Formats: sequence, structure tokens, C-alpha cells
Amino acid sequence: MNFPFPFFVLISAGTGSNDSGFEIHLNRSGINSIDLPRGKIQAVTGNNLKVKFVNRGAPIHITITAANAGMFTDFFHENMYVVDESVLTIPVYTDIQEGFFDLEIIAGYGVMKTTARVDVIHPPQKKPIILEESPVQPVARGRPHLLMVMMGIALILYTAWLYTTIELLNIASFIMLIVGALYIWYRQR
Repeated sequence: MNFPFPFFVLISAGTGSNDSGFEIHLNRSGINSIDLPRGKIQAVTGNNLKVKFVNRGAPIHITITAANAGMFTDFFHENMYVVDESVLTIPVYTDIQEGFFDLEIIAGYGVMKTTARVDVIHPPQKKPIILEESPVQPVARGRPHLLMVMMGIALILYTAWLYTTIELLNIASFIMLIVGALYIWYRQR
């Protein structure tokens, strides 16, 4: 019983639209030729890599092997008979490190052989939206705060005590600081 598509492709069909892919042209520049895309081939972790084989000549047998892809995918080997177009879907694991693997493509029963490097990358991270807020700053009300006034008076009393050594000035400066702190403390409630 011959299936029109390889069994592996039938299992992987219809798995979402987050797939990345590329085209490989067969028989375009000559008999059994394999033309790879010019840009980098990238597969995103957690998505499928779709390899589309486009045949421009007579039907052709190809063999695709990924010998060093064991840490990125379950795919290892596939034989395909390409008449016009065929798609090979390679699932890529989700929780893996970035890296690369090679797809070795053989056409014409070993006559032509090409290796395509596939870079496995993480999906681009969405940047969080940061709302910039103005820093919270105290608002001046036009008159000094009572605690600041009491601290100023206490500083003057303490400085006077240092020069005159009158103990009453030291005790008065200490009492001014305590009264100012208690006033602010109980005023907040």
C-alpha cells in the first residue's frame, strides 16, 4: 500500500500556525540537483519546522537524515518520493537550549548529497510594557513642618549647652525632640 505522503508527515499535519519553514528546490539547476535557500534556516523551540520540497523536473527519490538532531527533535530519517511538492514536518522540542543540527539530503540514490544547517532558537521574548511614573516627592505647603521647627530649636539649645555647659539647656533640647516626635506620631492617626 503506497501512501501519497510519508507516514511521518501524515501524523504531523495540522499542528498550528506557529510553524517555521523553508523551501528546497529539486531538479532546478540540473538532474538530481538540490538547491538550498540562501538565508539562514531557523527552527523555533516548541514549534514545527516545515521543509517544503519543490520538484522542477522528473519525480525523484530523496533521503533526509538528521543524525545529530537527537537533542532537538524525534526526527531521524525519512525517505520521500517527490513528484511535484512534498512537505516534511519536523517537530522541535520545547524545553531545550539553543543550538543547531544538520539535515543531510541525498538525491538520485546517492549521486547528489547536500547538508543544510538548521539553527534552533528560542522564540523572541515580548518586551513588557513599563509605565513610567513620576517619582513621589513631598509637596511644599509654604510653612515649615512643626517637627522641623522643634528640631531647629533643639539644635540651638544643644549648641548653647555645648558652649555654656548649663545642664538645663541639654535637658530642654532633648525634651523638644521627644515632644516633636510624639506630636507627629500621634497626629498621623
